[in-house]
Amino acid sequence: MVEEKIGIVEHFFTNINVAAIKITDGELKIGDIVHFVGTNTDFTQLIDRMEINRVPVDIAKAGDAIGIKVKDKVREHDSVYKMPKGETE
Repeated sequence: MVEEKIGIVEHFFTNINVAAIKITDGELKIGDIVHFVGTNTDFTQLIDRMEINRVPVDIAKAGDAIGIKVKDKVREHDSVYKMPKGETE
């Protein structure tokens, strides 16, 4: 299993469970599975919705800042990896 680092968590909005992620490499699409990794963070999640400036988008590319609702707490500076196709959560 080779994961591709695609971004970093810039902020976590605790009241709405939304992670603000800066995409640093590659691209992220609806239907991709991401892996959040940090000192106290380690979980995977399917991307079923993401937004740029509160507007839903299907694809985010390097340089974009996106928001996604997450199922668990993330922390600033956590790494975000895209799981290879065929991997499951």
